Amino acid sequence: MNTTFDFEKPIADLQTQIEKVKQVEEKTKVDMGATIRELEEKLEITKAEVYSNMTGWQKVQMSRHADRPQTFDYIDLICDDFIELHGDRNVKDDKAIVGGFASIGGQPVMVIGHQKGKNTKERQFRNFGMANPEGYRKALRLMKMAEKFNKPVVTLIDTMGAYPGLEAEERGQGEAIARNLLEMSVLQVPIICIVIGEGASGGALGIGIGDKVYMLQNTWYSVISPESCSSILWRSWDQKERAAEALKLTAEDMLGNGLIDGIIQEPLGGAHQDPETTALTVKKQITDDLAVLLAKDKATLVAERIDKFSKMGVVIEE
Repeated sequence: MNTTFDFEKPIADLQTQIEKVKQVEEKTKVDMGATIRELEEKLEITKAEVYSNMTGWQKVQMSRHADRPQTFDYIDLICDDFIELHGDRNVKDDKAIVGGFASIGGQPVMVIGHQKGKNTKERQFRNFGMANPEGYRKALRLMKMAEKFNKPVVTLIDTMGAYPGLEAEERGQGEAIARNLLEMSVLQVPIICIVIGEGASGGALGIGIGDKVYMLQNTWYSVISPESCSSILWRSWDQKERAAEALKLTAEDMLGNGLIDGIIQEPLGGAHQDPETTALTVKKQITDDLAVLLAKDKATLVAERIDKFSKMGVVIEE
């Protein structure tokens, strides 16, 4: 069964009408071609109107679509090969973050990303993509390995946030994320980060420091989710739509504020409508950027990365 959001109801209604007319045509053997074409034209116009005028909250919903491609989907679609690596060499192998050596367009890379899971059992196994400290320490171990062998790093971000459990805090959740921010800032190989779904708080930022940072068109990136923001400010989730607009969390908002380097377009209706096309677009962006970044010397690469993030935000001295 396809997932349909409230704002997609006009599209779903037209699709239902088209299906019913086709059934009538098949049953009665009466030519309904003109009616079908008219409805199909109306459907395309409606899709363009709906998907080109999405609110911040609607994009949050789209980023959470059950069929949206996840890290392993992109690895399957854009990588020539992939060898998964496990464990942080300290506590355990966190299943919420996956990674390993791969080849993209003939270029060896280290791919690291959040994996939420596709069904209930897998989501529980992956902890819904919410990593413990071990996940971020595993990610850092893989990044340092990539640096050792002089291979670029590609990270795919899709998480509701770092796991907020007591045991995660006891094992140093904040320190693990902060360590990643520091180490990624000075990692001496190219880093490309792409938000493919949800980009929530430090859980996303923990693998989000890169020479190039992109967001897919229907994703969000923010210090807090709209629901949590609403619950803090209004003591209820009822204002989540208002919070989503205030947070300026869409790809367009982030690009306008100079916090990302670009937006990767999705097929009409979202990445889940055509994962193959989306993956090809992502692959092209990665290969184009690597061609430029790999030509830079290490000192320049690190200096430009630090300078880029240092310029973000505004400081007013009184």
